[in-house]
Amino acid sequence: MDSGVLKKSDFEGLELVKRGKVRDVYEIDDRLLIVASDRMSAFDVVMDDPIPDKGKILTNISLFWFEKLEKIVENHLVSSDPLEYPDICRKYTKDLRGRSMLVKKARPLAVECIVRGYLSGSGWQEYLSKGSVCGISLPEGLRESEKLSEPIFTPSTKAEDGMHDENIAFEKAVDIIGTELANEVRRISLKIYEFGRDFAAEKGIIVADTKFEFGIVDDRLILIDEVLTPDSSRFWPMDSYRPGGPQKSFDKQFLRDYLIEINWPKKPPPPKLPADIIEKTREKYLEALERLTESGLEK
Repeated sequence: MDSGVLKKSDFEGLELVKRGKVRDVYEIDDRLLIVASDRMSAFDVVMDDPIPDKGKILTNISLFWFEKLEKIVENHLVSSDPLEYPDICRKYTKDLRGRSMLVKKARPLAVECIVRGYLSGSGWQEYLSKGSVCGISLPEGLRESEKLSEPIFTPSTKAEDGMHDENIAFEKAVDIIGTELANEVRRISLKIYEFGRDFAAEKGIIVADTKFEFGIVDDRLILIDEVLTPDSSRFWPMDSYRPGGPQKSFDKQFLRDYLIEINWPKKPPPPKLPADIIEKTREKYLEALERLTESGLEK
């Protein structure tokens, strides 16, 4: 495998348990090895063209936040140093460095935990038709991308690959995971969002909304997967923010806008991505990393 661009991992001797839109997950005894590829998805379709270093950028950002958030919630990280992984991983050290995590094996909750601080995306579309988002009534006359008076917790179902997640009311989340757990993930999700929002604001970034995933380990609720990355969040540059329409972004919205512009029907097969679109997308992800962490990728 090319250690510069990793579109798909294939580690002989390791048991692949899931190949997601971006991450490949291997099972090693009572741990999972998560490998962030450079695959790029948009509208639930994986592009044929990878974004160089994307997996490393996402991993670096998640590791940064995991450390910052430890006082709020436990996370699944065991190690991100391939030299500390089980011996069976040793020969893949070069491919794993910078883009992998050895994590606790958790039982994922069957809902995704979304927090919105601004009105955008599917929340904006639902507001236009219903005046509410996931059963939460909002004031009349709000504009696209407008900041909400306070962040709202808007869970969704967790769809299979290739399917669309469905926004649901909090009461539906209660039906799925139970009252106590639903209340707890809402509380923690809002707390994480508020911490991340305030931290990012100091770096000139607006966290418009974000998605968290949680799991259970030994009856404890922990944060899993990724956290506050350009793949799981809408990041907007503060200096160009203007409510009343779409915003410039540090996330995949740039690619989505291009795909809409060329009238791609949002279903396979994906179009060939021009070199400049690939490079500009990489630059946006990298700028998010550099602004948040004040450091870039290790060479």
